[in-house]
Amino acid sequence: MNNPKVFILILHYGEQEDTLECLDSLKKLDYPNFEVLAVDNDPNHRLGDLNFNYKVTKLVNAENRGFSGGNNTGIKYALNNGADYILLLNNDTVIEPEFLKKLVEAGEKDEKIGILGPMIYKCGTDEIHFAGGKISWLYNEAKHVPGANDFITGACFLIKRKVVEKIGLMPEDYFLYFEDAEWCLKARRAGFDCKVVSEARIGHKVSKNTQEYSFSYIYYQYRNGLLLAKRNAPLLIKILAYKISFLVYIKQVIKLVLMPSKKDWARAAMRGIGDFYKGKTGKFIA
Repeated sequence: MNNPKVFILILHYGEQEDTLECLDSLKKLDYPNFEVLAVDNDPNHRLGDLNFNYKVTKLVNAENRGFSGGNNTGIKYALNNGADYILLLNNDTVIEPEFLKKLVEAGEKDEKIGILGPMIYKCGTDEIHFAGGKISWLYNEAKHVPGANDFITGACFLIKRKVVEKIGLMPEDYFLYFEDAEWCLKARRAGFDCKVVSEARIGHKVSKNTQEYSFSYIYYQYRNGLLLAKRNAPLLIKILAYKISFLVYIKQVIKLVLMPSKKDWARAAMRGIGDFYKGKTGKFIA
């Protein structure tokens, strides 16, 4: 097999220690043709000097541009510098030496495969975090379902150059969450398949950067789930999803009044649903 050029994008946001550990783990890679881009997306916690035994190019965003906007900075650079493949890799992951080789081998064997991902385990365990993704349209969810190939999680996401050239950059309206799902849906509509490569494996610290069940997490889940449906679901499913969202909103109002322990969740969910219908996209502004 030839060794196509892979640009590995590490989007830095949050703990510098995690980013450095992720970068350090790349020293173990047994794939011979890669470059690493460290995209600094955190104006409050900038990366320092990066000295590793492989080439690292640091790109700096003036502000936090979210997951898709931050990664798009690196994707543009990679495309302009000869990338055959682009790998998005969360900064709170730790890789296994052969994972990239296994992903590229699978991609090279089948021209129809446009996006690939590894098996993702919770760090230090044999507990599977991701082994396939499925869209649940009625409930506006992008679920982790083993064996499903609706989408590949952005935590580790290998995409071919020709796919990006055909479908464009990551959609930035989401800011955080669901952009990976929409990118995969666009690729599938363009005739490409998504595939989880079971032989490839990485570890993920899971929800380190955005605390699960925080206000912003809940907000983006509700708002962006509806945005995904609006832009991608079949018409009948879209109508049903909208109707269900109104019922969900009423349920949150009841929680707010009768269940004080759930009030923070209810407020975040109501704000997310409300902002969707107001047409608000991008970064949440309190």
